[in-house]
Amino acid sequence: MKKFIAFFCLFFLVCLLYADPTDYRNADMKARLSYSFGMLFGSNLTPYPLEIDYEAFTEGFRAMFEGDNPQFTENEAIEYVENAMQIVMERISEENRLKEEQFLAYNGQRDGVHVTDRGLQYEILVETNGEKPALESIVKVNYTGRFIDGSIFDSSYNDGAYLPLEMVIEGWTEGLLLMSVGSKYILYLPSSLAYGKNGIQDIIPPYSTLIFEVELLEIIAGNDFYE
Repeated sequence: MKKFIAFFCLFFLVCLLYADPTDYRNADMKARLSYSFGMLFGSNLTPYPLEIDYEAFTEGFRAMFEGDNPQFTENEAIEYVENAMQIVMERISEENRLKEEQFLAYNGQRDGVHVTDRGLQYEILVETNGEKPALESIVKVNYTGRFIDGSIFDSSYNDGAYLPLEMVIEGWTEGLLLMSVGSKYILYLPSSLAYGKNGIQDIIPPYSTLIFEVELLEIIAGNDFYE
């Protein structure tokens, strides 16, 4: 009898695990609304590798939504969340730092990759003997910006971009000063020459090496640009 009960419980559990999920698209308004709220909450947390106790999450949500007495004060809840996020961000930063270190060490040894004293790495795709910009120059370029995983985060190929060399990140300045009009380089900017250990929230992660394929189209003297 005990074996039968154990077998039945196991069978029931497997059925639950493999049961079709609820079709919320065809559910009633209450279910669709609840599912949509869950989606929106979840989408805000997906960038962070957090472990969530869904039962506790539901209880906290219910307590606030229904006006019950929550077990934490609002300040305590904020402190718990901020502490957890700080730990997560420190872990992400350290992982990114190690990835960057490994990438730059490998990439800097590849044939055709040059490394400057400050750590900028670059490849020459097209070299010309034209005019080179000065530090006070404004240049017109076409570029595509990628992370080391190959994903694109920025591009100017629709309209081109005008860049004052004294006002861009250090890696851009150093790289463009090497180039002549008509040349095309790949610039590998270590985070120390880009956005550093902090990055830009929701845009550039901490310790990001930025890879730019850059074509120098035109050099404009600083004063001429504003005339």
